Amino acid sequence: MTSVPPAAHRDLAWALKQQARRVGEQSPTVRGSDWRQAIVQTVNTDGTVTTVDGIVARRMHTYLAPAEGDVIVVTVSSVGDWLAAGRLASGSGAWTPFTLAGTWTANANYYTPAYRLNGDGTASLCGLASMSGALTSGMVVATLPAPARPAKNVRVTVQVAVGYFGVMTIATNGEITLNDFNPTPPSTGGKYIQFDTFSRYRLV
Repeated sequence: MTSVPPAAHRDLAWALKQQARRVGEQSPTVRGSDWRQAIVQTVNTDGTVTTVDGIVARRMHTYLAPAEGDVIVVTVSSVGDWLAAGRLASGSGAWTPFTLAGTWTANANYYTPAYRLNGDGTASLCGLASMSGALTSGMVVATLPAPARPAKNVRVTVQVAVGYFGVMTIATNGEITLNDFNPTPPSTGGKYIQFDTFSRYRLV
């Protein structure tokens, strides 16, 4: 009877150990729950997303406005159920100033007019600007860059002068306008626009 060399026993034991480790790494029932990054390939109508590597994960209620190409966190339970926890942040999250039109100027007593993308399918504006003179209906106050433009027009009521009100609208082309005054403001005196009223608005 031919004996098996000790080295062969060691090689077999090592191979079995490596195989067991690989199985454990791939099986949620062995390794327990885990999380990692993934990229969204398809947004499904049943509340799930499919990643580029084929994982179907159910979105948590905080993961709003999912989109193809999102870099997200996915987590798996010990029984193999996948959850899409949400989109990872991109950029610095800082406020980005935008350029005012015409004679509108930033008011130094308030925040500089700026926008911020919130990462959940919404954006925010801040600051206050003012001008002196006639305020015509539909006057363009500023134009937002493409990332801050909504897919549909959004509007909110604002005070444009002491005792005078109107509507500030953000159009899909990024133009911010004032209109629908009640009553019509005088042609002289200070006017202002309150960007803070758009503390959060939908992008998609």
